[in-house]
Amino acid sequence: MGAWIIIGFLLALLAVAGWGSYQGWMLHSDTPMPASGYIAMTLGIVLSVVVGCGLMALLFYSSRKGYDEPAERDVSKREDR
Repeated sequence: MGAWIIIGFLLALLAVAGWGSYQGWMLHSDTPMPASGYIAMTLGIVLSVVVGCGLMALLFYSSRKGYDEPAERDVSKREDR
């Protein structure tokens, strides 16, 4: 029962955010955007995606190489000796 309440709350929150976004979009829909604005927006989107992909690549690399494993206290158990 608790999970359904949380899902309902999150869906309601999504609906409110969507409504607010729509209202904000329509409030300024008649304002023209210069070409420099489109260039800045495109660069921001591309850089955000590149940073996100780079961080995910580092996360997978770190996980596969074993850097995320907990540290060992007993030095005699280490495999590299």
